[in-house]
Amino acid sequence: MSFGLPNAPTEFMDLMNRVCRPMLDRSVIVFIDDILIYSKNEADHACHLREILETLRKEKLYAKFSKCDFWLREVQFFGHLVNVDGIHVDPTKIQAVMKWSPPKTPTEVRSFLGLAGYYRRFIQDFSKIASSLTKLTKKNTNFVSGDEQEKAFQELKRRLTQAPVLTLPDGPCDLVVYSDASYVGLGCVLIQRGEVIAYASCELKVHEVNYPVHDLELAAVVFALKIWRHYLYGVEMYYLYRPQEFEVFLHTEGTKHEAETVDGITQRLRMRNPLSSGESKCSFGHFD
Repeated sequence: MSFGLPNAPTEFMDLMNRVCRPMLDRSVIVFIDDILIYSKNEADHACHLREILETLRKEKLYAKFSKCDFWLREVQFFGHLVNVDGIHVDPTKIQAVMKWSPPKTPTEVRSFLGLAGYYRRFIQDFSKIASSLTKLTKKNTNFVSGDEQEKAFQELKRRLTQAPVLTLPDGPCDLVVYSDASYVGLGCVLIQRGEVIAYASCELKVHEVNYPVHDLELAAVVFALKIWRHYLYGVEMYYLYRPQEFEVFLHTEGTKHEAETVDGITQRLRMRNPLSSGESKCSFGHFD
């Protein structure tokens, strides 16, 4: 394929997805011409390597040996460091963050938030912390950076440089979701056996600012189920919420929220498991 064609990356990505489809999300991750093969043990890894190499040869696609690395215990992949312990922020990116000076223009703010936002899954309450900086990037807004923005900037830098190690999902069992909402934003965390898989958060939309508290709690639930649907569909999971707000929502049947009862929310998760005739289960608990 010729270099420089605007549609070349899209077409090649489509080709690689079709070629590697039987192995995708089972032992292979593909992004354009980068192929990551992963396995739980050496015996499986040998089989997976043989499978992908034979597939490439069959399709007349060839890898340059000097650009390949084999039998790695740790790999840097798209800004992340992945090893047996879990997923880490790339150390080289942390160095760049440490040297970042306070932004003085909307463009510089967007640049910083772009880097920080890429690692938002590592930062609890990211949207809440970054809200004062995000306001500086909006149109028809005077750029006035004060103590609040400086505090948010330094806090994001601190959290990025001290980012936790996120665990890799280990099957569909023992998944727990926590969520909470405020008039600043929505936040949630996905946990498996006491280990954090990912954090997620978002600012409130313009119309959501006018929501009552119980609607915001519902919005946080739906946000979590949507953003992690690839983990939660077809599995049994446990959902934790704040009862003092959520109980109000539970008794709004007969109002405009009738379709959004707990049964309605769990229905979002109910997809037929291709390996059995059972449906997924969603249990609701609470935390204080």
